[in-house]
Amino acid sequence: MPTEIENLNPSVYGKIKEREITANEEDESVADPFDKREIFDLIRNINDPEHPLTLEELHVVQEELISISDKQNKVHINFTPTIPHCSMATLIGLSIRVKLLRSLPPRFKVTVEITPGTHASEFAVNKQLADKERVAAALENKHLAEVINQCIASRS
Repeated sequence: MPTEIENLNPSVYGKIKEREITANEEDESVADPFDKREIFDLIRNINDPEHPLTLEELHVVQEELISISDKQNKVHINFTPTIPHCSMATLIGLSIRVKLLRSLPPRFKVTVEITPGTHASEFAVNKQLADKERVAAALENKHLAEVINQCIASRS
């Protein structure tokens, strides 16, 4: 990992309003399929590994880049690094993937990819993020797992 920040002055965007939780969503007896907004709410507050900002504030994750099929048990996330040569892209993708795998029921197949055309090494990063064995090996690395846990931890 680089020791210096690559994007010293990233664009910062406002956060969207928190979603209001309805009584039906709180009622465990009512069937409530997952939707894009619920998935977005799970990943919006992931911390950027370089800046004291969230992925939402940097527009790395956006609700319109999420697709979900509750019936087919599939979630697909596209994320957009802040710069085309971001060396943190794989780490950010891993953080999104780990957060979703820890938060969603195990029936879901989670796919995390870079938004097409937004990163110089898009193909290589997507290949790493899609490789279950590589992801598992990365999570066995104590230092890397610690960094991911810091990214997905809630800020107090």
